[in-house]
Amino acid sequence: MIAAVAPAIYAGAASAQVPGEVNVYSYREAKLIAPLFEGFTKATGIKVNVISANSGLEQRIVSEGANSPADMLLTVDIGRVQDALDAGIVQPFKSEVLEKVVPAQYRDPAGNWYAMSMRARVVYASKERVKQDAITYEDLADPKWKGKICIRSGQNMYNTALFAAVVAHHGAEKAEAWLKGVKANLAQKPSGGDREVARDIAAGKCDIGVGNTYYWALMLNREADRKPWADATKVILPTFAGAGTHVNVSAAMLVKTAPNRANAVKLAEWLVSEDAQHIYADINFEYPIRAGEKLNPTIASYGTLKPDAMPLVKIMEFRKPVSALVDKVGFDN
Repeated sequence: MIAAVAPAIYAGAASAQVPGEVNVYSYREAKLIAPLFEGFTKATGIKVNVISANSGLEQRIVSEGANSPADMLLTVDIGRVQDALDAGIVQPFKSEVLEKVVPAQYRDPAGNWYAMSMRARVVYASKERVKQDAITYEDLADPKWKGKICIRSGQNMYNTALFAAVVAHHGAEKAEAWLKGVKANLAQKPSGGDREVARDIAAGKCDIGVGNTYYWALMLNREADRKPWADATKVILPTFAGAGTHVNVSAAMLVKTAPNRANAVKLAEWLVSEDAQHIYADINFEYPIRAGEKLNPTIASYGTLKPDAMPLVKIMEFRKPVSALVDKVGFDN
């Protein structure tokens, strides 16, 4: 379903503010990004028009063709980034601001996309039944976890990104063996979302599961009916053996036919500003892409994040092959 989000318009903007508008097609939840766009409008006077959806935005831009009003595509995952690149709907752009703030591993060398914020793919574990506080992704295939792991569909974009990172680190053959090992350890058929992973751990159906960092923080701080699931679990920051924790990103891309190109670039640059990064951290429970920004206390409580140094463009190369691999091993069966 596609929902239009009313932009925030601030009266009495300073004379230095630039008039105009920018049209954003977004895969981010409307309530999560609204404070960011309100802040941008307040700072610049530029009106933000938003269309939010959970699928189909690339196809919409293709069907609209040269008449598309879209200036920026805001994604939730590197999978959506790859889909947009494959659809041929984006244009590269260079920005000294973005290149200074966004680490090289979290942007496209050609300038087709830049990360705005990060989240880590981590382990949720039972406080009662799991005493260890450290684990590697490789350990998820250890038979000691047989019948103890819960996870959402292996074809979910967050999981295909993680699995693609396994291929990037270990190669396709070892990744296949690892996927078979994780499948053998599942307590039940992959289903639901990351919140349901925590729910099932709390219910005793499994001991550990895989989820994104911000979902757990949202359950603990914002979702009273799900807080018991967070209270029954803990977050462990896993790593690859000899490497770091897998992170994914929300990224900004400039649409090829953008009618308000300059304003879209201004928006992307503002989203990595200190003010915007504070919103990403404290309201959205994400890791700021800007170095040195303070983390939300809940996110900080997970421990020190040591991000995997593998460039996301390298991981993206393996997303489609790994999707076929998920089916090959019958991961969701």
